[in-house]
Amino acid sequence: MSATDASLQHTPLHALHLELGARMVPFAGYAMPVQYPAGLMAEHHHTRSAAGLFDVSHMGQLTLSGPDAAAAFESLMPVDVIGLGENRQRYGLLLNDAGGIIDDLMFVNRGDELFVVVNGACKHGDLAHIALRIDNRCTVTAQFDRALLALQGPQAVTALARLLPGVGQLVFMTGMAARWNGADLYVTRSGYTGEDGFEISLPAESADAFARALLAQPEVKPVGLGARNSLRLEAGLCLYGNDIDTTTTPAEAALNWAIQKVRRTGGARAGGFPGAGHVLAQLDGTSPPARKRVGLVALERVPVREHVVLQDAAGQPVGEVTSGLLGPTADKPVAMGYVRADLAATGTRLNAIVRGKAVPMDVCALPFVPNRYHRG
Repeated sequence: MSATDASLQHTPLHALHLELGARMVPFAGYAMPVQYPAGLMAEHHHTRSAAGLFDVSHMGQLTLSGPDAAAAFESLMPVDVIGLGENRQRYGLLLNDAGGIIDDLMFVNRGDELFVVVNGACKHGDLAHIALRIDNRCTVTAQFDRALLALQGPQAVTALARLLPGVGQLVFMTGMAARWNGADLYVTRSGYTGEDGFEISLPAESADAFARALLAQPEVKPVGLGARNSLRLEAGLCLYGNDIDTTTTPAEAALNWAIQKVRRTGGARAGGFPGAGHVLAQLDGTSPPARKRVGLVALERVPVREHVVLQDAAGQPVGEVTSGLLGPTADKPVAMGYVRADLAATGTRLNAIVRGKAVPMDVCALPFVPNRYHRG
């Protein structure tokens, strides 16, 4: 399938991508830019040093409104929704009845509603899942026609503040409403690169002009899916469909940090979400998971990619790589994968079997590159 296939949808920035010389590929049902003429490495390094602009309009945006919206949404996830302050953002996990992850998402309390951003490939399924279970308790509204841009990097705030004065007052995982040329925007100080940055939700008809205004700033260059992947992997962040899916529980995925105390065993609102018995037993240690997601660094300069088998010293299979590449900033082969829980300790030596050859890898702490979120 080519990126010009008639079955693919186009984001509001499609014409701009072509104008900028992007190489387009099919992704989540859309024609998306994988890289621009500068190439993946240059885009990656530019984001780490200045500011990269990503088109993430394939993602799904929706709102939940009504007096019971927070409690209703909390019934679907093991996270604290009710206690989230206004204009605060949180990472969430939609779970199935076995405790598997249907999707990971971000949500913001906007006062009169919850604003939710889900993964592009999952958005229609997520909408159906949410509506089936809670649309009798709140109003669930899809906003799949809105555009979403991500501006990431240490100079993102400098560039964006010229267009949207006031964004500099935001800290990591907070948001604000804004106006630009008559359009209603909502901006969060967040992203998926490990860098400081912002995500901007805006009407589709304003997206091209706003993106051009950002690209006119000297700090900003366009960045595609290729560098987005390498940036998020260096930051130790999961890619849905690779590192987490419906067969993965939060504890297996090492996402314990995403589940607040109030929702855990002994908490004031413990349980009450799909798969709670299994998920909480893994978290509190009464039934620990048999495998865990870990970071891995190869000791030879050989990229180790997804689906590569991991073996112990005796040559027995003990896990599998789910994401891996030569980290441009880390300057070494890095990967994430699942290993037997007793082999998940930092420093454990394993072998990745790459084209029949054993490549030694050490289990290491995540992230591979230190996060630089702006926390104030």
